[in-house]
Amino acid sequence: MPCLLNAHGCHWQPFLFFLSFRHNQDYSKNRFYYIRGIMTIQVSTSSAGDKPDVPGFFMARQPILDRSQDAFAFELSFLPADLHPDVDGSDQLTADILAHFVDLDMQRVVGELRGLVHIGVRVLMSELLEHIPRTRFVFCLDHSVVATEPVLQRLAELVAHGFTFALEEAKTDADMMRQLLPLVEVIKFDLRERSLDQLVQLTSQACFSDKRLLIANVDTLAQFDACLALGFNSFQGYYFARPVIDPDRLLAPSQLAIIDIIAMISSDADSAQIEDSIKRDIALGLNLLRLVNTAAVGAHRIDSLRQALMVLGRKQLGSWLQIMLYAEARDNTPNVKPLLLLATARGKLLELIAQRHRPGNRGIADAAFTVGIMSLMDTLFCMPMTEILRQIAVVEEVRDALLERGGYFGDLLALSEALERRDDASVLLPMLGKFHLCSADLFVLQASAYEWSNNIARAMRT
Repeated sequence: MPCLLNAHGCHWQPFLFFLSFRHNQDYSKNRFYYIRGIMTIQVSTSSAGDKPDVPGFFMARQPILDRSQDAFAFELSFLPADLHPDVDGSDQLTADILAHFVDLDMQRVVGELRGLVHIGVRVLMSELLEHIPRTRFVFCLDHSVVATEPVLQRLAELVAHGFTFALEEAKTDADMMRQLLPLVEVIKFDLRERSLDQLVQLTSQACFSDKRLLIANVDTLAQFDACLALGFNSFQGYYFARPVIDPDRLLAPSQLAIIDIIAMISSDADSAQIEDSIKRDIALGLNLLRLVNTAAVGAHRIDSLRQALMVLGRKQLGSWLQIMLYAEARDNTPNVKPLLLLATARGKLLELIAQRHRPGNRGIADAAFTVGIMSLMDTLFCMPMTEILRQIAVVEEVRDALLERGGYFGDLLALSEALERRDDASVLLPMLGKFHLCSADLFVLQASAYEWSNNIARAMRT
């Protein structure tokens, strides 16, 4: 079915109804229900078999790391796909998305990890949360949640049923913090709102001693180290993806072996020679077979390197070897686990967009995947991208994308990076237009890419 792009992404005619706290109601499309007599919340619905009638939105997924720099959760942000959004509409948008949690396959986005979602008072006081896997999500309360008696009762009720809540320190005044603090487990601080000196004073307060302290917008390794010393145990931000050039950094032997094999594939070396080179590193061969046999690859089990070459083909084998560069670096490079998640998600998303935009052109999709995977290798290897491209041969279009964000593949990579930055519709809509996509199309591709990336990370876990 063709997708018509407008200022809101994909346009469907919504039916509206109001949610009730009463269970087992017949939520017909032309009836109205009230939420404890406090307020109503409109949620779009759809008929069986139809797409969910969710207003156009953009989704960003940012990893949250623990003190060991393992990803244990994702913060999910939802932005309206509208050039002139309602300034008070974020809670309504979240409500629409949560109402269609199952239809949207939102569980695919977070995989086995937890999700952190921001909600306002309308969602909190509605029945929506009761349909979300409570052990898999943390709900961060926004500024609209005021400590009234009904709100405190509702929070206590949900906490008693296993829900977990977070609170934003910078957006909560002292009196509100005092009243809400017993009911929340996570306190979220923000480096863009507080200086390190202020954080020293705040984190030393006894009232936070039994809470999980999350620091957001950690952009550099120096900031991470400082916040680690302050006792924070959760970190959100792309500091782990920032390249830090180290001329003394040595590649792991297995990485050097993989680069040699990739070079052999690029130079059309004999298949037996490629197979023998992989066999020389037993761990590499076993890990490669484990990777290509994940559910992310397909239903046909591959039992030998020779079979892998025959079934996958050289180009796809080369793609798996690029992923192995991240997996094999785990003992030699910090932050490699979230880096693996980010690189594989980028690679798959770029590949899927290219497939959608230029169907039937496998070469374009393969090159798009390579751009996404290689875009973080300067961080992985702690060396300039120009130096990496001297060792790993790529076509000129891929080189231009990696060095200058130029050309078709550069546009793809720029779109992925804009999503990671949580850019708004004024930035994202023109980018989507280049690939004839609407926001609903993009979400479907993102969910598939994230699920694939989650499967890869799980397969490589030791």
